[in-house]
Amino acid sequence: MPLSYLQNKQKELNQKSDFYTSGGLHVYIKEPLHDEEIDLEKVISKLESTLPEHLLSEIEMIVVGWFDEFETRDINAFYRDGALYVSNIQNDSDDIYDDLVHETAHSLESLYGHFIYADEKIKDEFLRKRKYLHDTLWAQGFKAPLSFFTDVEYNKEFDMFLYEKVGYDKLSSLMLGLFINPYAATSLQEYFATGFTEFYINPDHKFLQKISPELYKKINLLHDEETLDKYL
Repeated sequence: MPLSYLQNKQKELNQKSDFYTSGGLHVYIKEPLHDEEIDLEKVISKLESTLPEHLLSEIEMIVVGWFDEFETRDINAFYRDGALYVSNIQNDSDDIYDDLVHETAHSLESLYGHFIYADEKIKDEFLRKRKYLHDTLWAQGFKAPLSFFTDVEYNKEFDMFLYEKVGYDKLSSLMLGLFINPYAATSLQEYFATGFTEFYINPDHKFLQKISPELYKKINLLHDEETLDKYL
């Protein structure tokens, strides 16, 4: 039997196994990653070393595989009840790392939601940007009800309007200097999560600080546990 076959078989078996990280996270591979070049342990180790420990406190488990939610909600990761669920179909290590950081942001909303949103500074910043986006799109001939832009909750119809009617390529140019990316405009929670992801993926925070100063301030406070404790 060829050695390469045995090595590939061993890789497959290893990917299906459970393991625990040095930080105590339980990782379960429901289905192996399609890209065998992705070193999942290395990716999760990067997550644990980059994010402060207190920001990972809500995560007990990471599950990799394919779930119905990915198809029905057109997503490739979600957080639920202490677990991060991530698709086993990823472009590369950066892709899965981005998903893990993004969903970590959502895991913090139950624990720190009052701190993040109660003073409405992020909400006000978000709605100012939404109003500007509405006026810009209207001038470009993309007409949608103002109510789409004043609702801070996720709205599938609004998301489809941005994705299908306007197009993310067009949005990217119209949103330059306004939102981190088009998905950040879909809801207040995604505005926070995309900013959080940018904060921890890009060590140079100048871009985030410039276009979303209130969001940057809030994430910066979240980052420092001692400073955060003073606000709680």
